[in-house]
Amino acid sequence: MSHALIHGILLAFGLILPLGVQNVFVFNQGAQQPSFWRSLPAVVTAGVCDTLLIVLAVTGISAIITAFSTLKLLLMIVGIFFLLYMGWSIWSSKTNTETSQSSMQPKQQVIFAATVSLLNPHAILDTIGVIGTSSLAYSGSERLMFTLSCVAVSWIWFIGLALAGRTIGRIDTGGTILSLINKGSAIIIWGIAIYLATIIFK
Repeated sequence: MSHALIHGILLAFGLILPLGVQNVFVFNQGAQQPSFWRSLPAVVTAGVCDTLLIVLAVTGISAIITAFSTLKLLLMIVGIFFLLYMGWSIWSSKTNTETSQSSMQPKQQVIFAATVSLLNPHAILDTIGVIGTSSLAYSGSERLMFTLSCVAVSWIWFIGLALAGRTIGRIDTGGTILSLINKGSAIIIWGIAIYLATIIFK
């Protein structure tokens, strides 16, 4: 059981660590909201969405969906355009943490976090292909432990991102650091979109 726990922790951390739309959004909400607690809608929504994807991957339901090549192709194409748009949105976003206009309302945070979590084909395919496949090595209580460890890492990561964003936001009131982070993240997101496009059209 300890092996399943460690495997789940390391695997989930490796998948969630790279900068992406979801991570940038949670981090930015931590930085731009007037308090950490005001960023919780984004944190909780991202955590719930990741939990849903992980459970679907482990139970194999998501694999059934992606077995239909047309549906998978449609998901990839929509996701590519979504990533291109989100990259531009992040690149051009304002990062002055002293302006209240930067702060999203709870409902906006929930909608946006759900969108960037569930419409990111790279994240979905990683979850299905890596976590779903890896879970096949376990059964019973070990598979449950593996799943719970992946879910726990996801929640801890998002809480940590929001706290880190809050810390940076209090230091970088002019938004210089956040602007650099956003532009770097946008480039990575565009790179992911281009990579997915090469897979489809190769």
